[in-house]
Amino acid sequence: MQPLPYADPGTPDLRGPARFMLWVARGQVRSLSLGVVCGITWMLSQALVPAAVSRAIDDGIRAHDTGRLWLWAGVVLALAVVSAGSGAIRHRFAVENWLRAAFRAVQLIGWHAASTGSALPRTMPTGQVVASVASDAMRLGASYDTFARFVGAIVSYVVVAILLLTSSVRLGLVVLLGVPILLATLTVVMKPLQKRQAAQREESGRLTELGADTVAGLRVLRGIGGEQTFLRRYEEQSQRVRTTGVRVAGLQSTLDAAQVLLPGLFMLVVTWLGARSVHDGSITPGQLVAFYGYAAFLVMPLRTATEMTDKVIRSLVASRKIIAVLQVRSDTVDADTVIDLPAGPQPLVDPTSGLTVEPGRLTAVVSARPEDSAALADRLGRFGTTSTDVTFGGTPVADVPLAQLRSRVVVSETDPRLFTGTLRGEIDPQGTASDTELLAALEVASAADVLDALDGGLDAEVEERGRSFSGGQRQRLALARALLTKAETLVLVEPTSAVDAHTEARIAGRLADSRRGRTTVVMTASPLVLDQADVVVLLVEGRELVRGTHAELMATSTAYRRVVVRGEEHEEDQEEVSTVDSHD
Repeated sequence: MQPLPYADPGTPDLRGPARFMLWVARGQVRSLSLGVVCGITWMLSQALVPAAVSRAIDDGIRAHDTGRLWLWAGVVLALAVVSAGSGAIRHRFAVENWLRAAFRAVQLIGWHAASTGSALPRTMPTGQVVASVASDAMRLGASYDTFARFVGAIVSYVVVAILLLTSSVRLGLVVLLGVPILLATLTVVMKPLQKRQAAQREESGRLTELGADTVAGLRVLRGIGGEQTFLRRYEEQSQRVRTTGVRVAGLQSTLDAAQVLLPGLFMLVVTWLGARSVHDGSITPGQLVAFYGYAAFLVMPLRTATEMTDKVIRSLVASRKIIAVLQVRSDTVDADTVIDLPAGPQPLVDPTSGLTVEPGRLTAVVSARPEDSAALADRLGRFGTTSTDVTFGGTPVADVPLAQLRSRVVVSETDPRLFTGTLRGEIDPQGTASDTELLAALEVASAADVLDALDGGLDAEVEERGRSFSGGQRQRLALARALLTKAETLVLVEPTSAVDAHTEARIAGRLADSRRGRTTVVMTASPLVLDQADVVVLLVEGRELVRGTHAELMATSTAYRRVVVRGEEHEEDQEEVSTVDSHD
């Protein structure tokens, strides 16, 4: 069995829901085929039981032939064993096919969400993306769960039809036509029920989206006093979900009653007609029993066909929603014509700011406006919607394959993101670093205290979004993660903004030693970090004004000194606040 998740879920066909579902099916042909074989065997073994019982009655009991009776009793037992065995294996493949399809969709959405970055939440509500993972992917998988039973239902229906018509055309037609009419009668209730169920799912989806979006912005809601407004909206939506649920329950109870009453009436008709046929000698008593058994059996394949139709419709709707997520284009896409980056360390040049980053050196960038340095980092790494004319060794990064650029130039943002998993997996997602390298990176980021505080060390579980860590701890873990990439060119945006001065001094010195000889760009206004840089560049209005060492610029540039001193005053204020908080 192939483990989940997939190493590579593949490139989906997004030209339509049906094409998407067919693409998913092609990805699991083997398990679907084995499921179909087991589904046909399972259905046929049940379909043939009435025929075997009929022969036992006519050839054994009526003929007083004990040997024939034991023979056909053995056939019935064998069919039961085959049915039980094939049914268990079929169910196993049904669950596998369901999970494979669902997890493929979940993985596609997860990978796409990661690759599109900010484009996805900007295009559609976050709750809609969550709903695609939580419910639409499961509905997609349901069709592949039922597919094997559906094929078995078709084959068994054809076989039973042949057996019925060869025994009695009249009674055979009654059974073959009566069962579909019976199920068609049930669809009179099923169609409005499905509409009401769709309405309920729609309202439930809106409730999920509302909850997910509100949780994401809960801090903002509290800040502006909007909690009561949210609670009122959530209460109103909850009532709509309850109302649609009650409407569904009424029709569902009607359908449940009809599923008991109508088949019972149909069986009475079949039994009465069959008894008359036995009386006039057109069929044998064994054949009557067989007809009764066939009538009961045919409900299952026809109900399976109805179930398959229902699930395919739901899967098509779910596929359409999944496709809507997967069709969101990233802000950063490869150009039609791409070229490779030149080998080895190369200078990075940003014509927009006039900045040149020399290879093998630690360059610090200071800006009076943090948004200018953040935009510069985005241009260097080709992030977001920002257009870039940056060159790497003379090659425009806009013309380079994005995956290749990401492997050579790594940008670590100021807003660290942590996910659920082990600490080891958080700071080394690729799983390529040894424990020694992991510990070394944590030491450089001054995050050893985070490791010491966790039960289980590197294998300790990290809560969702790293909630158990402080902002400074999350920032240091993100720095360790960036260092472990061993990037040829590493761009760090305010890597020490959330730590105290003593920790910042340790990080600054260790970072300079760790990255010595490799290209590193740090966006910061911290004197402690600036003092460790080989070269410091001051941006004014987004353009390079002066460059030099920290000491040189402090002595010669009033503009530089004004920005850095303001940063120092801000840090002192932060330390005073921290001191007051600790005394309180």
